[in-house]
Amino acid sequence: MSRPSAASRTAPTSSTGTASFTVCGDVAEPFTLTVAELRAGWQQHRAEVTFDCATSGPQHHRFEGALLYDVIRAAEPGFDPRRRKDRARFLLAVSGGDGHHTVLSWAEIDQDFSGSPILLATRLDGHGLDTAGSQLVVPTDRCGARYISAITTIWTGACGDLTA
Repeated sequence: MSRPSAASRTAPTSSTGTASFTVCGDVAEPFTLTVAELRAGWQQHRAEVTFDCATSGPQHHRFEGALLYDVIRAAEPGFDPRRRKDRARFLLAVSGGDGHHTVLSWAEIDQDFSGSPILLATRLDGHGLDTAGSQLVVPTDRCGARYISAITTIWTGACGDLTA
């Protein structure tokens, strides 16, 4: 899979001209979704958030979207769901069309651990993100660094052996 250059500044678009992103990595069912498909295929949740932006100061927004947990579960991550320690070693890397990236742990979104309601936004302040692309929303973060705009890829996989 090729990644868009940082210069493109947007999520990839489907044949209908709407933004899309790909869920891939160590999953049984990789897929690509448009924002409209994300809105229609998953229960939508709301989050009123305030976060500090390093360049623009405090930001106040209302997001609507699907839970990241639900979308990634649909891809069937390559772990044994009955084994907590197997789930706890999985990571999610989210890339945006503007070149920004972040990493989350599966434990942040799993109900047996932190259960954070992280969203893949389909609406921002009542406006659809169909053209701009879905946005990662981490309502519990005080800083906006993990709010990734124009998501292009969500990769999931196991953390390797980190011993030296």
